[in-house]
Amino acid sequence: MRVGLLLKRDKPEAIELGRELARWLVARGDEAIIARNGDANGAESGGGRVVDERELAGHIDLLAVLGGDGTLLHASELVTDGGVPLLGINLGNLGFLTTSQPEHSQRVLELALTGKLRLERRMRLRIVLERASGERDQPVVRYACNDAVISQGALARLLEFEALLDGSPITTYRADGLIIATPTGSTAYNLAAGGPILAPDVQAMIISPICPHTLTNRPVVVTASSRVRVRLGAGAANVVLTIDGQWATAFGDGDSVEIHAANRPLLLYRSPDLEYFDVLRAKLHWGERSRSGAT
Repeated sequence: MRVGLLLKRDKPEAIELGRELARWLVARGDEAIIARNGDANGAESGGGRVVDERELAGHIDLLAVLGGDGTLLHASELVTDGGVPLLGINLGNLGFLTTSQPEHSQRVLELALTGKLRLERRMRLRIVLERASGERDQPVVRYACNDAVISQGALARLLEFEALLDGSPITTYRADGLIIATPTGSTAYNLAAGGPILAPDVQAMIISPICPHTLTNRPVVVTASSRVRVRLGAGAANVVLTIDGQWATAFGDGDSVEIHAANRPLLLYRSPDLEYFDVLRAKLHWGERSRSGAT
């Protein structure tokens, strides 16, 4: 097997673990491919071969991500269209997607390589940005595992969005921003904005306004087969479209985005030790009583 290793940048622990895993993979007869992201990571001394991260998808059968959820989202952008499954080893903070711990990395990687680790198909979004300037600009196409967010980049002022579902109006939101999230992204910005949590195997999208001006503008859940279109109202300035917190661009007056489920899902190995709601309880302390003794 050709196993890729993508390391979190500027993380000495990731380099050390990368060396250890590269040596272990080579010793068992597999090939270790270390992704170069910027400067050399230093893990190649474990016997691995270095490949530029932008060319990684064509060289590997599986990608182990040594970092946090942000590193895994970046990895998804690099290899998911090539059908490469991801295994997250958590060296970050929350670790909703990178659920395996470093001390278990060899055991979990062994299970993945021998086909004994469950593989989930996580829905992604395809986002098509169309500029108001028309045909002079080609549409911008991006993909998201978590969410697409339209928000005020500088000033704290309300924005106006026209939202449509399969061509029919949903409503006109007046809010600080708008989030369109996947079930995977339901525990990210969507959760902080008061949106619902969806189990990762649910095929749906969530439309959540950020600090809406009225009580009637609540989050909406729509089917994955739907197409959501959002247009920015007149008079807005300094508005930004952000994808997975990894990529951003200006979103101008009259610009619009169309969002629907991508053809290729994120292939993500599930931790053998934690179920989905175990992760929520561990990371969010969900359902725990207050330690203060209050009833």
